[in-house]
Amino acid sequence: MDYDALLNLGTELGYKLVLSGAEIYRVEESVLRLLTAYGLQPQVFALPSCLIVSVNTPAGHPITQMRRVPPHGTDIELLERCNDLCRQLCREVPPLPEAAELVGKLGQDHRSYPTRVLLLGYAAAAAFFTAFYGGTLLDTLCGGLCGLAVGVWMLWASPRLRFNNLFQTLIGAAIASLLALVLVHMKIGGQLEAITIGTLMVLVPGMALTNAMREIMVGDIFSGLSRTAESILTATAIALGVMVSLAIGN
Repeated sequence: MDYDALLNLGTELGYKLVLSGAEIYRVEESVLRLLTAYGLQPQVFALPSCLIVSVNTPAGHPITQMRRVPPHGTDIELLERCNDLCRQLCREVPPLPEAAELVGKLGQDHRSYPTRVLLLGYAAAAAFFTAFYGGTLLDTLCGGLCGLAVGVWMLWASPRLRFNNLFQTLIGAAIASLLALVLVHMKIGGQLEAITIGTLMVLVPGMALTNAMREIMVGDIFSGLSRTAESILTATAIALGVMVSLAIGN
């Protein structure tokens, strides 16, 4: 049996799971079940930025592979595909080349929404939260416009300028609050707080913080602290962006 190829198979599946934003327990358990189905007894250690998989051959020779995971978001569709494929491989245990081919195809036919739909999502989410926080109809429309501006920055301008996530969020928050100030100053919107908070909700790392708390509670301390630190930094960037725009407005 080609143990190097088996290790590559498990590591590649785990890498795609981490890249999709899966919980750490899901990544470790999926790789463990997959390699166990092929007759190995692996050791798996995962973090949001790193994956380490180690196996011992029958001769007692340890083989270890480490993959560095770049900054990523959450991709529910890729996560579901990885989950389904892992269950299929554990159930059927196909030949190794066939399994490696299936894992390699996970991201090839990946569906993605066009940019205009994503921009509509930014605008709709910001408008909804503006209304939720007590904004009037005009405030809601202003919130949607601010959300659209944030979407243009996050999806189009920022990737071309290659900012990291911290500065990307900081500038996005500044754009949102500064545009809200302008709209209120022009008497189009009336409640600055509702427009600003409603728009900033599209930048809040709610899923990351939720996963962080869950991982801490189940014992994945390092991963939970890492995600918590990332969430705190993102929240700090949002606050700094608002402070910058308010300073400019004043």
